Amino acid sequence: MVIFRRLGAVLTAATVTVSLGAAPAVATGRGHGAGHGGSGGTGAPGVGDDYFPAAGNGGYDVLHYGLDIRYEPVSRAFTGVATLSVRATERLSRFNLDLRGFEVRSVTVDGRPARHDRDGQELRISPRYGLARGERFTVVIRYDGTTGRPTDNEGALYGWVSTPDGAFVANEPDGAPTWYPVNDHPTDKASYDFRITVPAGSTAVANGELVDRRTSGGWTTFVWRARDPMASYLSTASVGDYDLRFSRGPRGLPIIDAVDRDLGPDAAAGLDRTKEMIAYFSDLFGRYPFSSYGAIVDDDSDAGYALETQTRPIYSGPPSESTVAHELAHQWYGNSVSPASWQEIWLNEGFASYAEWLWEEHTGGRTAQARFDTNYARPETASLWNPPPGDPGASNLFAGSVYTKGAMTLHALRKKIGDRAFFALLRTWYSGNRNDTASTADFVRLAERTAGRQLDAFFQTWLYTPGKPTSW
Repeated sequence: MVIFRRLGAVLTAATVTVSLGAAPAVATGRGHGAGHGGSGGTGAPGVGDDYFPAAGNGGYDVLHYGLDIRYEPVSRAFTGVATLSVRATERLSRFNLDLRGFEVRSVTVDGRPARHDRDGQELRISPRYGLARGERFTVVIRYDGTTGRPTDNEGALYGWVSTPDGAFVANEPDGAPTWYPVNDHPTDKASYDFRITVPAGSTAVANGELVDRRTSGGWTTFVWRARDPMASYLSTASVGDYDLRFSRGPRGLPIIDAVDRDLGPDAAAGLDRTKEMIAYFSDLFGRYPFSSYGAIVDDDSDAGYALETQTRPIYSGPPSESTVAHELAHQWYGNSVSPASWQEIWLNEGFASYAEWLWEEHTGGRTAQARFDTNYARPETASLWNPPPGDPGASNLFAGSVYTKGAMTLHALRKKIGDRAFFALLRTWYSGNRNDTASTADFVRLAERTAGRQLDAFFQTWLYTPGKPTSW
């Protein structure tokens, strides 16, 4: 994510029919529910994240989401049918999903009506028959209501944010439950199908590839398929007055950009070097992780940020080239390799910020060393030094130190272990954790193994010690 207001960055063919009932891709993960389930076969109402205790749920693994949504922007009327393909990771007589607002009209498990009630954001579901550990089952939730403009714990708009012409949908960190029932934590990745019906003339954009688009009776239905495993905070179903632009990137990679018609002719200028960026980062980090790429460029200045939504980052206004590089780098670091807990967010933002530095140097601008030196020259009172990026706190996920000091940590590590080991580390970090989650402890272990030396003191200084490092 890049937060324009808080960090000061300036936002400078043939149709293929698909059935949402097709067999979903099976996502990988590290068993998010293991060890967290409650006694008596009741899945826990959270996965145990220290920053967001209510996020996610224990006892199961969602393999696939099929989301069928109908949305009318003027009235903000929203109707949804969510079909979840799930695997129990323990014996269950009840389990929870995260959902805020909305009226839940019905719930079925394997086609049988299931009892359900609400407790805060928890939708508690009791199937007619108990579920055995390892059993696969299908949950269908029908729900409806009126959308709004939710805010996160820092007061920023997120989730399904209603706009005059549609919706700006960006979920980080825990906004997905504002528009669909979900196991809302990065440790439970799944594949997705989106069927989004909007008034004719509006465009609905989601992750993955557009596989169907049909208009009938004054409504248009867009069907998007995201086959690659995805954390829920990276999903989107943005609606607006977008023009869709189709092209091809390296190795024939489909690139689909959605640009708001209300913006000027230069709104997408920051995207002009996307294909070159993909090629550069692929050489540096490893082959691009997903089946497509692109961008959503909106005119929602109220949001004031960009987010690395998987395969299709969303920008609240025309992005700068450096912002595009940042969100693209997240596809490797943050999206494919996701944080095991929200405390680990520097693994997202520090890496993407450092990729900005590398891109600038690659294109003839300031070197990464010059960027490091400029920042290191700032006084001890500068905000970039605190809070420590390795544990910033839930209310400081997007503090400047997470980005800048996080990037500086990587550059300092590069100088300490040398270019050959450092860039090998970046590639191995991606290839070894692709489509999964990982922690800072995992990164430290890999760095030590790659460098062949102890690095505990180094990481303690840069990631967990308040203030400006003086020696490392």
